[in-house]
Amino acid sequence: MQKIQKIRDEANYCLNCKVKPCSKKGCPLSNNIPEFIQQIKKENYEKAYEILSETTVLPGVCGKICPHFKQCQGSCIRGIKGEPVSIGKLESFVFEQAMEKGVTLKNCWEKQINQNKKENEQKRVAVIGGGPSGLTASAFLAKSGIKVTIYEKYSYLGGLLIYGIPEFRLPKQEVKKTINNILELGIEVKYNQELGKNLNLEDLKEEYDAILLGFGANVSCKMGVEGEKLQGVFGGNELLEYNRHPNYKGMDVAVIGGGNVAMDCARTIKRLGAKEVTVIYRRAREQMPAENKEIKDAMDEGIKFLFQNNIVKIIGNDKVKELELIETKLIQKDSETRLVPVNIENSNYKISMDYIVMALGSEPATFVQKLGLKLDKWGNIKIDENYQTSDSKIYACGDLAGIRKTVAWAAYSGREAANKIIEKIK
Repeated sequence: MQKIQKIRDEANYCLNCKVKPCSKKGCPLSNNIPEFIQQIKKENYEKAYEILSETTVLPGVCGKICPHFKQCQGSCIRGIKGEPVSIGKLESFVFEQAMEKGVTLKNCWEKQINQNKKENEQKRVAVIGGGPSGLTASAFLAKSGIKVTIYEKYSYLGGLLIYGIPEFRLPKQEVKKTINNILELGIEVKYNQELGKNLNLEDLKEEYDAILLGFGANVSCKMGVEGEKLQGVFGGNELLEYNRHPNYKGMDVAVIGGGNVAMDCARTIKRLGAKEVTVIYRRAREQMPAENKEIKDAMDEGIKFLFQNNIVKIIGNDKVKELELIETKLIQKDSETRLVPVNIENSNYKISMDYIVMALGSEPATFVQKLGLKLDKWGNIKIDENYQTSDSKIYACGDLAGIRKTVAWAAYSGREAANKIIEKIK
């Protein structure tokens, strides 16, 4: 009861703004935030979930891991003179209440699904990848009455929600509830299916009315510095995905990067017994893309930060021994929106290090180049305003299409791609 009272107090703190900056400016999915909070005030949690389900199928996930202070809560009017409304907590609460009371997507959408099936039940769409964008797209396609089959590389769904975000930040049980909620819509799943191996686009084109690629871009970017191929240098995405960590006990570990993946890697490695974990970032703390809460949590856990330091080279024979750094200063360039780090001459120095983790962003796997689709200059699959690729039957969304921001943005791209497919094949 105490928890519910706190939730009600938080809901009552919302001003129910008519202009809805939290929804229109802050939320990538344009969730109707004031309206679902109004329903919490009325203790109508089922209706609150129905309102959320109009725009999102991931409230239990986004409520926990979205960078709320950079999105919805960052646009909250309350935040101008005080603390913003804790929208993430309210969103998570609504999902929990809905699941406890048996209010599912299928319940909320049943009438629409039955109506749409009359027109679309002969239509079939294949979705490649069961991460945030693929799951969202599949749900909205199913809502339209279309038969959906997800082809998943692994023996489980969830993508980075399962392998890319640590348990301490996103409990896997929450993800499983979300996945089961989506699959109840009647979506078929084929596991252990991998493009370029046992899955072929040309075969799928014969079988389906449209194909949506949404399998992410989870290969860690390289820095291109000397020593990057030494033993003891790892990619952050790969460490989190495959969970094959070396023995960190008593070791010094450097994590290069400033995003949430860097924070997740650093905090995971610290939990696995490393003596000291140091996050190295070439800009200042204020420029870090990671959410401030994640940075603070990492600092509270004893993780060291070196700001305004750049990597010169990694030193060792076969294995990492040292890291050569150089200090940076930040300058404003006319062509850049962010401050640009510039190396300070003769400020080089070396630090001893046992392992180095590169968490500098991600890019698509090399096999994407062999799919026969046009790519942009960064190696992403090129899409138009309709999420359509250079092949009119194939669409793409999420990280694979260059939309590498947050889970909410991935979900948005999946939803919008689904809507474009529905328009095309109806």
